[in-house]
Amino acid sequence: MTKQITHKNMVIPFLQNQINSVLKQFGSPIYIYDEAGIRSTSKEMKRAFSWTKNYKNFFAVKATPTPAILKILHEEGMGFDCSTRTELLMVEKLGIPGEDIFFTSNNTPKEDFVLAIKLGATVNIDDLSQVPVYIDALNGNSVARLAARYNPGDLKSGNIIIGEPTEAKYGMSLDDLVDAFTTLKAQNISEFGLHTMVASNELDAAYFEDTTRLLVTAVNEVEKKAGIKISFVNLGGGFGVNYRPDQKPFDINEASERIKKVFQESGKDLEICTENGRYVTGPHGYLVTTVRYVMHKYKTYVGVDASMHNLMRPGMYNAYHHITVLGKQNDESMNYDVVGSLCENNDKFAIDRKLPQLETDDILVIHDAGAHGHSMGFNYNGLLRSAEVLMTPDGKTELIRRAETVNDYFAPLIWD
Repeated sequence: MTKQITHKNMVIPFLQNQINSVLKQFGSPIYIYDEAGIRSTSKEMKRAFSWTKNYKNFFAVKATPTPAILKILHEEGMGFDCSTRTELLMVEKLGIPGEDIFFTSNNTPKEDFVLAIKLGATVNIDDLSQVPVYIDALNGNSVARLAARYNPGDLKSGNIIIGEPTEAKYGMSLDDLVDAFTTLKAQNISEFGLHTMVASNELDAAYFEDTTRLLVTAVNEVEKKAGIKISFVNLGGGFGVNYRPDQKPFDINEASERIKKVFQESGKDLEICTENGRYVTGPHGYLVTTVRYVMHKYKTYVGVDASMHNLMRPGMYNAYHHITVLGKQNDESMNYDVVGSLCENNDKFAIDRKLPQLETDDILVIHDAGAHGHSMGFNYNGLLRSAEVLMTPDGKTELIRRAETVNDYFAPLIWD
């Protein structure tokens, strides 16, 4: 029987049973991922969009760029959305074929276009100024697919993570899209596509119906004015995670049905893809950290051995991540700020959080850290990033990234 780590305040069964041996073997703090949960969500997405023609989710590599995780996702039928040269090189090293790579970047250097073309990736043009650079990189060769990114401006609102479309640096206006495709149709490109993404971590399924309708309208305008045929669309990512226990989980089936309705009404026969990362791995990754001190100042602070360099979302976005104290899940009698050791006052995982009474060596599990967690880590104050461990469906533990060492930190430095 497949075992899964459960969510929020509920007991985390085999994680709780094995946590001491995991920490003893690999150290604290540490990231732990639930393979069974990742595979389950991947299958759920595939089922929800089974009505589409050749649907594929291109997992956003930036969310969890760990080879062991990417291999699992590819086994589940996902492709990969890359945004930088390094991410392209990572999926190349994993042997991912070009048809499973979508390259959505911005402010892109020519050499990155060259590599993406070489790999056979679908390049997603972000700005009209990139078109001549891309054509130069193409160097007269043929490619199977090319997309361009649409920014709808005032026609659509965004959210706090991705920003309002008129303030976002991503994508082109409809007029610029028409100019871009008018130029690009002279190249040896077999299929054209349109992409948009105007929200991140959105829990309202109706939002994606509106976005789809907006995109279909743009497809009609581009086809008419640029004289091309759009054969595929990328609806972007943005499927959300209910970080707070009182939030209703995102209903992917409702979102899919709403998207389906728009395409049926339009009469468009388009291939559909998405590029969700957070929704796939976010709920299935945990940052486990150990209490060092309970400090009584003007407030009561819990000092843990993880810091903002392990998980920067709370400090960067004031994002909420639920915290469970192993062995004390049913008690929330005390009020704490949970903090790290960086020389920055925003190095806080929680502010005025109701938790059990804590003491040194208590183990805290920070939930929903499986996307944009470890990948956003940094080395300020010379702090080192933690290891990553995979819990397999049969309950075994596999090290999938070792912890950084001081020698890793010193390696690029020139001492003489």
